Amino acid sequence: MKLLNNKKFIKGLFYDAVGMATVGIPLIGPFLDILWAPYAAKKMQEMYPGKQGKIASVLVFIEEILPFTDVIPSFTLMYIYTHVWKKVPEQQPQVIEVEAY
Repeated sequence: MKLLNNKKFIKGLFYDAVGMATVGIPLIGPFLDILWAPYAAKKMQEMYPGKQGKIASVLVFIEEILPFTDVIPSFTLMYIYTHVWKKVPEQQPQVIEVEAY
């Protein structure tokens, strides 16, 4: 399956899994979210540069810092938004034509 070979998708699944894992740690989990939220926001902005990445990083930070919202798969949703709904084409090599004299 092509989707499982996409590094950005796999990376997003991993970050979502780490974010959700803190829910399963009693008493310590919410404090780990304080450390995880800025890191997740930074990674989101690195994965999706530009205006969309900035907006998504703010949303990820808020989602990770608030209690009981860790189950939202932010990275996966951003991947779907970027590559399925908006259908951003993969960058193709640019062909430059040169006239010979």
